[in-house]
Amino acid sequence: MTTTKAEKPSRRKVARKEPVSTKGDAKGKLESADIAAIMRLIPHRYPFLLVDKLIDIDKDQSATGIKNVTVNEPYFQGHFPGNPVMPGVLLIEGMAQTAAVFSLLFLNEFQSPPLIYFMGIDKARFRRPVVPGDTLHYHVEKIRNRGRVWRFRAQAAVDGESVAEAEFSAVIIDT
Repeated sequence: MTTTKAEKPSRRKVARKEPVSTKGDAKGKLESADIAAIMRLIPHRYPFLLVDKLIDIDKDQSATGIKNVTVNEPYFQGHFPGNPVMPGVLLIEGMAQTAAVFSLLFLNEFQSPPLIYFMGIDKARFRRPVVPGDTLHYHVEKIRNRGRVWRFRAQAAVDGESVAEAEFSAVIIDT
């Protein structure tokens, strides 16, 4: 939806729609959130939406994001021709998008989906290249949150082997 300068989106508080998901349990654990739920919560869209679904969601504590890496990804055209490698910064971004989604899933109300901005990235390490055909699993856990500032630890893995890891902090901003 686009708005003109004269139009402004409603600022009234509305209850967040429940995520499209599979079975959950009484403790607040969801098994998964699909792409529709992800797109309701974060503003990223192709080609910069770097997580396809979430699984193993444990409230606002942890989740695993999945990204199927295909040869059609636009960054492979120049990184690197003849030897496509997913840029490491996009691995970090995919981990951050996973963290944003599972954090927002459990906020009770918001005026419109808030934005989450990076505040810092620490201890980033890249272990091996990610190439077309790989399925990334972003394992993300919350270290802590204080108010609107959250800190996460994350690891990206392919076939159970670590390809990248980092700790990062982010802040939730109302839009």
